[in-house]
Amino acid sequence: MGISGDKLRERLDLYERLMRLDRPIGILLLLWPTLWALWLSARGAPHGLVVWIFVLGTVLMRSAGCVINDVADRKFDAHVERTRNRPLAAGQVSVREALLLASLLAGCAFALVLLLQSWLLIGLSVAALLLAASYPFTKRFLAVPQAYLGVAFGFGVPMAYAAQLDTVPPEAWWLLLANVFWAIAYDTEYAMVDRADDLRIGIRTSAITFGKADVAAVMFCYTLALGLIGAIGYRIGLGGWFCAGLLSAAAIAAYHYTLIRERNPERCFKAFLHNNWLGASVFAGIAVDFLFAKGFLA
Repeated sequence: MGISGDKLRERLDLYERLMRLDRPIGILLLLWPTLWALWLSARGAPHGLVVWIFVLGTVLMRSAGCVINDVADRKFDAHVERTRNRPLAAGQVSVREALLLASLLAGCAFALVLLLQSWLLIGLSVAALLLAASYPFTKRFLAVPQAYLGVAFGFGVPMAYAAQLDTVPPEAWWLLLANVFWAIAYDTEYAMVDRADDLRIGIRTSAITFGKADVAAVMFCYTLALGLIGAIGYRIGLGGWFCAGLLSAAAIAAYHYTLIRERNPERCFKAFLHNNWLGASVFAGIAVDFLFAKGFLA
């Protein structure tokens, strides 16, 4: 018997929720550092095909990562208020279905990488897949799994440099480190939302590890991230528009302090979501500065 239209739509809706396509903040937090790297590595003129491949690849890999995360956390998610209705935790999608979906998404992302015909990029993409697949399990033993997340979410940075230059210079690794600090900041805000549930079920997070120093740690990580990005921009000669973007990002980070200082879960989640604008501000500063430098906006 075939699947009725209603049943198919219901199934696709479950897969959409499993991939978090209904909550695109994760895609954006993964995409911004990738775009920073594409523009910096190409000095403001990335190849159009490379940009499209990385944008699509980001969507696919973030979706695959969410599915893998939910497979790993399905038993924990059932005991957390915010996650108990996720398709796997609620038993609406089987583990086999989820693994097949994750494999399909990762396979499509890898096929995109093959279009660029770079062995270095292929090797880095395998490393990126291993990072994405292993991250969910780090919450069992790492005190600050958000640092590992920062590497996984930022691995589009060395891949972008490899795609544009067929090499990964030190600049790329410094930019990746900046993303690690940014990820610790925003994912600690996210973890502050679930702190009570995470303590109860035994998951490790930076919000638990930092304890009463959580707010200070978030602000310190924002400072390190923006400081590293600023140093990279200064080294390659970016000017006023880049500084304006960075100052805008710093103002957004300061605003986040006002949201998280009282540790209210709803306001902490608002701060987490607002990181999209921080990443966008950095990118706008980079892109506009290159446009002015090339005379397109003079």
